[in-house]
Amino acid sequence: MTAPADATLEQVGALAALTEMLVEVERTISRLQAARDGILAVGSRLALQVAEQMSDYLLSGAISNAVNFPSITAEEAPKLKPFIELAEKLGSFAGQLTESGILKTTITYEGHVAEMKIKAITSAVLSGLLRPMLGEVNVVSAPVVAKERGMVVDEVVRAAQSDYESLITVTVATERQERSVSGTVYADGKPRLVDIKGIRVDAEFGKSMIYVTNEDKPGFIGAFASLLGDAKINIATFHLGRVKQGGDAIALVEVDGAVPAELLAKVQALPQVKQAKALTF
Repeated sequence: MTAPADATLEQVGALAALTEMLVEVERTISRLQAARDGILAVGSRLALQVAEQMSDYLLSGAISNAVNFPSITAEEAPKLKPFIELAEKLGSFAGQLTESGILKTTITYEGHVAEMKIKAITSAVLSGLLRPMLGEVNVVSAPVVAKERGMVVDEVVRAAQSDYESLITVTVATERQERSVSGTVYADGKPRLVDIKGIRVDAEFGKSMIYVTNEDKPGFIGAFASLLGDAKINIATFHLGRVKQGGDAIALVEVDGAVPAELLAKVQALPQVKQAKALTF
């Protein structure tokens, strides 16, 4: 920037100062642009990495370089997938029945599943367990959320001690009680519920289910089925179990469609019923 010929000494000095200021502004802009370009480059690399991870997961089930989640190779993914699905549903079953704060969760792995990457399966259990209470929790964030909430998480690995080649048992201790649920994966690859609170069952996880704990007394099954019929609710599967004759019993019923709140209230009001819950999977 050039001063006019008739400029005074003060004007020349001011112009020189302004010129230096403009030069410094240009340097600052250049530095900011360079920093921006660097940030964009890092962001692009991160976006590409995430895209590649999602592509690998969707195509083969493989997970690599994910924070807070163990890497899973494309070879391991097919073996883990049905057990991760089972684990998430077992956790969801327990989570939907839990009505008070969870103090401790113990996950027991028996048989072949104990030889797999159980950290990934544990993460699936925790995501299923926490989602009914907290909403959007995934397998990556679940262990962190559990830790932040002060939940103790124990993993137990042991040789098969049952009739199943692989068995996962989720035991949840709350401020009020302790509840256990077990499941396995059969040869067809579908997860199954095989034990609820020490009561043997053999049930698939239906999209819409009703879970009832009741006293084992005559009249309950007829009254329960009548309520479902009156509400025009179709029964898909019906599973019953009990601890002993006249003792605690359970009913796990898969139905077509959502369970109306008024129907659930009527089931809860039956004299033999202790708890009635609508479950979704």
